[in-house]
Amino acid sequence: MKDRQIVLILNDIRSALNVGAIFRTADGAGVEKIYLSEITATPDHAKVKKTALGAEEVIEWQSYRNLPRLLTKLEAADYQIVALELCDQATDFWEANFSKKVALIVGNELTGLNKRILDKSKLVIKIPMYGRKESLNVATATGIAVYEIVKFQKSLLQQ
Repeated sequence: MKDRQIVLILNDIRSALNVGAIFRTADGAGVEKIYLSEITATPDHAKVKKTALGAEEVIEWQSYRNLPRLLTKLEAADYQIVALELCDQATDFWEANFSKKVALIVGNELTGLNKRILDKSKLVIKIPMYGRKESLNVATATGIAVYEIVKFQKSLLQQ
């Protein structure tokens, strides 16, 4: 296994600034590709460019309308479908096993991921929250999760 085998799926992200920030983090973490679905802004949007600071030019990306079809395609390519969501079925991300290639799905800032996407996911993870707020900004949460996956995958290579 390569030291990083991660793709991101940005589903219905409202803020182009968040999308740009995720592109920048993805470049830093060595993410292979980003898939953009629903209303998620593409890298030609000025606000994406503003926060991506050139990462939008080096990260491979693709708009994908049919998310269930994309998930089926990625699963067939041996990707573990992982959703990042605060819900009852979610496991703390420190307890998760990311031993396969990972397709990490993150969702809308207000409504998160819908049940249909959660049901297609093989694993749902969450970032434990210890303060008064229930959640983090989607770009921040994506960065934390991606680097945790990178750390897990690197530790497998060192065994």
